[in-house]
Amino acid sequence: MKDLIVDANFPRTLDQRVYHLGLRAGEVANRIITVGSPSRASGIAGFLDPAPTPFTLSSERGFTTITGRFKNVPVSIVSIGMGSANADFFMREVRECLSGDMVVVRLGSCGALIDVPVGTVVVPKASIAVTRNYDYDFMEGSSGEVPYIISKPVNADPVLHDAIRDALKKTRPSIIETTVVDDVLNASTDSFYSSQGRQTSFPDHNSTLIAQLTSSHTALATFEMETFHILHLAANWRASPSLPSAVSPPLSALPVSPVIHPPHPPSTQSQLPNVSSSATSGKPRIKAAAAQMVFASRTSHDFITPEQVLEIEAWCGQAVLEALTGFDIASDVSSLVNHWE
Repeated sequence: MKDLIVDANFPRTLDQRVYHLGLRAGEVANRIITVGSPSRASGIAGFLDPAPTPFTLSSERGFTTITGRFKNVPVSIVSIGMGSANADFFMREVRECLSGDMVVVRLGSCGALIDVPVGTVVVPKASIAVTRNYDYDFMEGSSGEVPYIISKPVNADPVLHDAIRDALKKTRPSIIETTVVDDVLNASTDSFYSSQGRQTSFPDHNSTLIAQLTSSHTALATFEMETFHILHLAANWRASPSLPSAVSPPLSALPVSPVIHPPHPPSTQSQLPNVSSSATSGKPRIKAAAAQMVFASRTSHDFITPEQVLEIEAWCGQAVLEALTGFDIASDVSSLVNHWE
């Protein structure tokens, strides 16, 4: 059947589910780990408290949300896939499901541009964006434009950054010999290939890109595809009341219909969360940082083994949960996360 979409500006179903993630208020916590794959999300969810049973929602657009408690603190793990577009869906739609602060840690894989072994974990202090310049003439290679655009850096939340670094160092298993690197810069790219300097049959004009980046940004340590956009949106969000719907009558659209386990009754929500509200007199904020697991070395060309992946993901997942649940939220409204319990 088709769901009714009540606003073309910010689409929601009649039972207040956001369009792409399929969530509604009360199904996502204020403390969130976002990852790329459902399997990584499920692995981290194995550390959650067994009771209450963690809630899992899979949207038909490929997003998976697992909400439960870690040491009795509500936390969500959201798998979003790859790239800034999916990070944008995640940040905007989850923000509209929450009241109070939103605290996000991006936990993902990366390629290292510095001489560290695979399995190293990087907690960048800031990120830049590297994007393909669509006005450059890639066929001819002669243009008044540059082929790649490099942004100014945006900082991670310094307190959250330090909490992640400290938790990783404190919880590192003795069998893992790699270290934590933290006083460095990340570059988030719009392609795994062209804007990360990889060579394919396409004329990408990127043979000197890595050298250019490391020369102009001496602290640059990693490539991946999501962190910059998450940090950028976090830094540029300020609480303001949601705008009322201007669409009447409702529009019909393809079904949002999420898959939910364990199932619970349909929503009876009549009011959307007020994103500008807080449990204290202060305005709510978005605080974001990242932990990046080095799966590939761009200097040695080494690639991580499947056995190492399991070890590193388990270590990092548990450490980030520790950092998140120990992170103070001044406008803590965790008690509102109750539709899944």
